[in-house]
Amino acid sequence: MTPPNVERTADADACAARAADLVADAVRQGARHIVLAGGSTPVAAYERLSTMDLDWSAVHLWYGDERCVPFEDDESNHGQIAAVLTAPGATWHPMPGPLGPARGAIAYAAELKADGPPDGAFDLVLNGMGPDGHTASLFPDHPGLTAGGVTTGVTDSPKPPPERITLTLDALNAGASLILMVTGVGKHDALNRVLHDEPGPSTPSSLLARDRLLVLADAAALDGE
Repeated sequence: MTPPNVERTADADACAARAADLVADAVRQGARHIVLAGGSTPVAAYERLSTMDLDWSAVHLWYGDERCVPFEDDESNHGQIAAVLTAPGATWHPMPGPLGPARGAIAYAAELKADGPPDGAFDLVLNGMGPDGHTASLFPDHPGLTAGGVTTGVTDSPKPPPERITLTLDALNAGASLILMVTGVGKHDALNRVLHDEPGPSTPSSLLARDRLLVLADAAALDGE
């Protein structure tokens, strides 16, 4: 089993700052297709990115997953991220959550085919992780983990709201570079499984492509205290 690269940060703020720097470096180096993740630590990273002088004009911003709610709903990843990330000139590609899981997944797959990276490989994929080890809306032992194509609809998420759209594991793992942001003592056990156990569907984050994965984890998540 190949272990992923792990970078330790002092706390959640430091993790967000480091993630923001890595995204900024990718944009400066010509990244054109970036996948955004929801969650408190990624959102804090986007707030920091908004203070940086970056040329976003050639960048396409995609999403790893979305809840099937209106964009103005507090649960919407796009709503949360667009409220804090200032990226002048970027092309935003919000997942059409309001269409529902099935129609939304089909529509987003078509958008990716039309405007996504020609080879299907994103330049950078940002991922968060839940206390159960899920990433995007790929949940432990869920059928969505084996979905083909680039998107799939979820109707029975164990975490509310139940209806979601998500990139598939294959689509996430096609990224040239992947970052997994993990903060907080509540994620210690799942992170331990990602780092030390054999990858498997009971911990979806463990299935991210390890040869291209950087785990940014704070002391609480790594040490469990």
